Amino acid sequence: MAITSSTPLSWRASVTEADGSGFGADNLPFGVDAEGHVVVANGTDVIDLAVLGGLEVGVEVFSSGSLNAFMALGPEAWLTTRTEIAARLDDLPAKAVRHRADVRLELPFEVADYIDFYASEEHATAMGRLLRPTGDPLPSAWKHLPLGYHGRSATVVVDGTPVPRPWGIVAGDGPPSFRPSARLDVEVELGFVVGVGSRRGTRIAVERADEHVFGVVLLNDWSARDIQAFEYQPLGPFLGKSFATSVSPWVVPLVALDRFRVPGPRQVPTPSAHLIADEPRNFDIRLSLELNGTAISSIGTAGLYWSMAQQLAHLTSNGAATRTGDLFASGTISGSGPNSAGSLMEVTSAGRDPIKLDDGSTRTWLEDGDEVVIRGWCGEKGSARFVDLGEVRGAITAWQEEVAS
Repeated sequence: MAITSSTPLSWRASVTEADGSGFGADNLPFGVDAEGHVVVANGTDVIDLAVLGGLEVGVEVFSSGSLNAFMALGPEAWLTTRTEIAARLDDLPAKAVRHRADVRLELPFEVADYIDFYASEEHATAMGRLLRPTGDPLPSAWKHLPLGYHGRSATVVVDGTPVPRPWGIVAGDGPPSFRPSARLDVEVELGFVVGVGSRRGTRIAVERADEHVFGVVLLNDWSARDIQAFEYQPLGPFLGKSFATSVSPWVVPLVALDRFRVPGPRQVPTPSAHLIADEPRNFDIRLSLELNGTAISSIGTAGLYWSMAQQLAHLTSNGAATRTGDLFASGTISGSGPNSAGSLMEVTSAGRDPIKLDDGSTRTWLEDGDEVVIRGWCGEKGSARFVDLGEVRGAITAWQEEVAS
């Protein structure tokens, strides 16, 4: 079934209105705790679904160590479970409830594959002007298809996981050399988690994307710009991108964001038939970027040129298979106004214009010990319409050599 704006939400926001937490009954995001139990945020608490019981989906699915078994059941099971949980919010057994602050969350799903797109025209244009100042800032194919690259699923990590500074081959005044990256960057992105996969040799139609995508996470696609600059032509990103990708611990169900759908920008030229999407095709999600406690950027997803559904439709358009746990991301999201860039590359004009932090220090690129925080939400904070996507944070650490066993 497709989850649309007509999907009934009979439990309308009792908890959200009570505490303004953004984790109320209109949200009910899913995570996984340190015991491998699936948990759902409910205000300032979490509900342990492996302990709760009494749901149509068996407890074995909720004690399997990840969300994958549940996501694979499909939209009917997702919506039924949300409805059953919402109906019991006022009568939860104490054994199934813990304070959210006391629960350590793990990577919520087993990442089957990872693809990063390039869906923000403002970001793509800004990067093109920095990298190709005398040429067309947009690649020739950019407005004809959602461009992307394949990342590494094994280096997707959860919020709070330290990020060691990567090494790579970097160009310099002399011969290229293997050394630590000196131009470490962040990328503010939105990630989409596939719940129901598709067989090889089939396509996911753009209008059926909601039947396959379980939910949304915040995502930081850490980037080593100096490594990337030397290696990426002609095949694209490799070691400059593959060392770490951080995601938030809560997966916000797509249905929780349904009332925040908005039309996307007009697409010229008209996309190929398999990419034509009905409106509203985008989500109105607000994102913020902080570095060591200093607010750097405030960004919105409403203006993304290529939508979630268009990205998924295109990545399967050649018959490529998808699997439960596949992660695909929007690419860096930037706006056209001041303080709306989603990367330090743009904020500092490729390192030429340092920014001043609240502690008086300056930055062009990330230094060891720096902490980056990306937050996301819909609606006005504290209001009944507020839906919180949580945060994804990560701190840069110096490289420590470890020998793989």
